[in-house]
Amino acid sequence: MADARALLRRRAGLRLWLSAGWIAFVAAVALLAPWIAPHDPLAQDLFLGRLPPFWMAGTEPGYWLGTDSLGRDVLSRILHGARIALIVALVAGTLTCLIGATLGLLAGFLRGWVDLVISRLIDIWMAFPPVLFSILLIAVLGPGLSSIIIAIVVIDWTRFARVVRAEAMAQGAMDYVASARVAGRSRVGTMLREILPNVLPTIVVLLTLEMGIAVIVEAILSFVNLSISTDDPTWGGMIAEGRTSVHQAWWVLVFPLITLFLTVLAFSQLGEGLKDRYDPVLR
Repeated sequence: MADARALLRRRAGLRLWLSAGWIAFVAAVALLAPWIAPHDPLAQDLFLGRLPPFWMAGTEPGYWLGTDSLGRDVLSRILHGARIALIVALVAGTLTCLIGATLGLLAGFLRGWVDLVISRLIDIWMAFPPVLFSILLIAVLGPGLSSIIIAIVVIDWTRFARVVRAEAMAQGAMDYVASARVAGRSRVGTMLREILPNVLPTIVVLLTLEMGIAVIVEAILSFVNLSISTDDPTWGGMIAEGRTSVHQAWWVLVFPLITLFLTVLAFSQLGEGLKDRYDPVLR
């Protein structure tokens, strides 16, 4: 039994470090993209259109992952697209977490009319189809990075609110909460010092998952030309372009798709790894 637990801990630790390492790598190349990208991601050269990657015949030096139909360097566009993906993930994920977790914590601990109002608001909000709701918001607000962030926050705060509300209710029924109240601690103090630390691992997991979801949402909106300008490099835009020429230039589709998949998977596994490492119940 002890050997099995040690093996699980090692696997969880490996998963945590691999996912954190990939996210750190993507963040580093996103910050350094203007300096490490081999070419201007917007520069077009029709004479260099659909060059294959460096290991295939017919390529040109310096175009490591080939070019698209307009002769733009695929690697440079992936590196610059990482900046947009991470900005959306960090800003939208953090704002969604703050709003949803705060409302869920208040509803789960205070209960009464506060819980009733917030719960009904969650039910009403979740009645709208999220994809159609996001497209409607983008259509009203107009394409742009801020519009994408606002759409993600407006749609996804309910995910945090529901889960945190349930966790806060479960923790509020514990004996240590009753002991804190008997000791004279205020309701706000009990919520912040007793409930919140025990709910925090769940919030961290949801936050990392939400960052991955934000990356996917931005890619989907880029795929249907509802993100930022079509000239700016985004992973979803590259996938949309590569889909139309997959038989002639498969690399335009495959490389940004792999990058998107690994990034979303890393955010998901990072959250699970952090929960396994720091959740006091699992420890």
